[in-house]
Amino acid sequence: MFVLLTGATGYIGSNVLAALLAAGHEVLAVTRSETAAAQVREAGAKAVVHDLTDTAWLVEELGTVDAAIHTAATGDSQNPAFDDAVIDAVVAAFSGTEKRYLHTSGIWIWGAGDVTEDAPLDPPAIVAWRPEREERLLAADVRATIVAPAIVHGQDRGVVAAVFGAGSRTQDGAMRLVGSGAQHWSTVHVEDLADLYVAALSGGPHGRVAAASGHSPTVREIAQAVVGAGGTVVPESDDDSRARFGDPFADALLVDQRADGALARATWGWVPRRPTLLDELSA
Repeated sequence: MFVLLTGATGYIGSNVLAALLAAGHEVLAVTRSETAAAQVREAGAKAVVHDLTDTAWLVEELGTVDAAIHTAATGDSQNPAFDDAVIDAVVAAFSGTEKRYLHTSGIWIWGAGDVTEDAPLDPPAIVAWRPEREERLLAADVRATIVAPAIVHGQDRGVVAAVFGAGSRTQDGAMRLVGSGAQHWSTVHVEDLADLYVAALSGGPHGRVAAASGHSPTVREIAQAVVGAGGTVVPESDDDSRARFGDPFADALLVDQRADGALARATWGWVPRRPTLLDELSA
């Protein structure tokens, strides 16, 4: 397939780009700078520099490809500008066709509990803008799949690296948890996630799909793996976590959630193969 990809130099998008090229797909990446475009071309894809919020231009570009994958973000987790523009363009260009579209969401849209794709959505404030846009996409005559990644890890990047990085220790060197640390985080390795996008692209639409490895450690287990067997971890109050991370991000990190990725496995034969988060941290 000839695939239009947004966010091709981002954490998720760069891995999706590599997986698409490895699977033999041709890729056109929409980038925000010539530096990013050069990086994409060096990887083996085509690239064009343009503003994704230019919907009319994007409709024309989508007319030249077989499928599209949207992984780009504005950098402001509560700013839906890219999603609004891309969904508008996809609906205009892909409606009534066999062209496939993969839209990136996130596991937090389901809120606390055991995640099943048919469960009611209960997003914390930081992602509360997502469902309205996703419902508009799902109601359109588009062969769309909404991929909702769990907390992504791997390559020393992602939420875990940010939360337990610099500034996460007390004055005596103990690792601070987020809240009590009893909450579970659903996780997925970024390279397994990229494989899921490729499988979903070839396998057809399936509404919302949780992209989770089935590994859902507690925050305490994650922190202990970061500091090692001899290290110390300490809880903090939810309010202290909110003061440290800001209310929107902290409230998402405090969500207790498990997801097993069963639908993705059953639908596309997707099999996570990379190390789990705890194995990765222990190594």
